[in-house]
Amino acid sequence: MTIRPIDIARKLNISTSALRHYEEWGLIPPVKRGTNGYRIYTEEHVAYFECIRAFYPGFGMEVTREVLQKVRNREVDEAIWLFTGQQAKLHQDKIIAERTVQVLETKELDLLDAKGRKRYLTIGEVSKETSVPSTAIRHWEKAGLITIPRDQENGYRRFGTPQIRQVLVIHTLRKSIWSLDVIKQILLELEQNQIERARLIAQESLRNLNRINRDQHRGIYYFYRLCKLLKLVDDRWLPWIESFQSNEDGRQDS
Repeated sequence: MTIRPIDIARKLNISTSALRHYEEWGLIPPVKRGTNGYRIYTEEHVAYFECIRAFYPGFGMEVTREVLQKVRNREVDEAIWLFTGQQAKLHQDKIIAERTVQVLETKELDLLDAKGRKRYLTIGEVSKETSVPSTAIRHWEKAGLITIPRDQENGYRRFGTPQIRQVLVIHTLRKSIWSLDVIKQILLELEQNQIERARLIAQESLRNLNRINRDQHRGIYYFYRLCKLLKLVDDRWLPWIESFQSNEDGRQDS
């Protein structure tokens, strides 16, 4: 059965030129042409297109391209590892975002200690405390996003409560939808102890990560549905795919 490009485009609410771009990028199998020169799409092509449209909102086009190229090469396990790695990164981002909201809502990072515990942390200690790589912190310092005072005796960076909060906020906002200008403004407000707006944006960033997580699971469902059509997964996957199908159909009908 052949399917017209316009019918696929209408079904997915995209342009026919987008279909051609996906073909040019190697995201779908080769497309034959009829005697009139028109492309001849099949149900297999439609499954690829549906997978692309469902997969990229949660994973981005670069990962989507790599995953579908693995599928075309019948390297299903390698494809699964690709997006599993992305999910692990997202989960770590969620942990840091939750930590950011927590420290903006409490005085948890108050480093003053009457018992004599040191007030300042090193970059390594901050990285361990926040789960933010020290390389990222150094990069933000060079980019002028954060100013870190130095110990006058040994030249080491000295992180106090304001700097640790800034590290968490920068990481959370950089992983979300906020522009660099917005991040700089929020950091300025933090310096002025105006924490409320930073707290609200951190909460919104956490909600955005939750949306990405849902998008990723929807994309994974369409990935397995494509693999089922191509007979690349065995029967152990079928109950999960079919149960997800029921949920997906209900969501589309609502």
